[in-house]
Amino acid sequence: MIEAHELTKRYGDKTVVDRLSFTVKPGEVTGFLGPNGAGKSTTMRMIVGLDAPTSGSVTVNGRPYDKHAAPLHEIGTLLDAKSVHPGRSARNHLLALAHTHGISRSRVDEVIEIAGLTSVAGKRVGAFSLGMGQRLGIAAALLGDPEIIMLDEPVNGLDPEGVLWVRQLLSGLAAEGRAVMLSSHLMSEMALIADHLVIIGRGRLLADTSLENFTREAGGGGVKVVTDQTTRLRTLLGGPDVTISSSSNGEMLVTGREAREIGTVAAAHGIPLYELTPQAVSLETAFMDLTRDAVEYQSASNDHTDDITRKAA
Repeated sequence: MIEAHELTKRYGDKTVVDRLSFTVKPGEVTGFLGPNGAGKSTTMRMIVGLDAPTSGSVTVNGRPYDKHAAPLHEIGTLLDAKSVHPGRSARNHLLALAHTHGISRSRVDEVIEIAGLTSVAGKRVGAFSLGMGQRLGIAAALLGDPEIIMLDEPVNGLDPEGVLWVRQLLSGLAAEGRAVMLSSHLMSEMALIADHLVIIGRGRLLADTSLENFTREAGGGGVKVVTDQTTRLRTLLGGPDVTISSSSNGEMLVTGREAREIGTVAAAHGIPLYELTPQAVSLETAFMDLTRDAVEYQSASNDHTDDITRKAA
């Protein structure tokens, strides 16, 4: 378990992480999200002692990282896949890490196989592609068979098979009761794998909730209704703040009314409903709405971009 309490980091007058508190629990994949410049990397570096907090504290399995006699057995991390000596082979890189903790050669071979690097284990890391480097970084994170896995952008450079492998690997580790902390800008992947979300902006906590609750509470998705009396129900549900769209197969999308309210109206008028399903917004949409005011680098709007294009023409 990772526990951060009032974690703060300042560089001169700039506060990068501002009184941040959260917990990464065993048995869950916790998505750690935020716009560029939100303080995610700094927070992850403080967790493993690479940066010292200005104030506050963070513990790994109940202790500061540097108080563990064998930290690789507590938490495995991938923060920068390029932080490897380019002249070493993948196997020798992992063996060097293993020697620091008395980890066996057989475990090195095991994580090489898990990461799909068996055929290139003897090659110099400097010749590795980005995807192969990511696999090596994940293998290093798994080396100590730790209770916690913390990965920063682990699917960068991976092909679809590699992305699927990471997804299945992390889900499996969480199912074993391990705590998994994952930072990524790929919202589509996060939506498939995360159980819990910790979202920050400008160093401050914006949300700490389950993925399901976050997308549901974002609202705006409407309610899908299936009935063979769409015209009648549409009339009953109509109102100034209600929008209803329907298709020929008896499906309606109703915004402006809750599912419970729709069901009550239908029941009161004897209208059969074959489906009544709230439609959650996507994680990407909910994330963008939440962090809109916390984005450090704002792209130009489409209208402004179009103006620039027309002037250039």
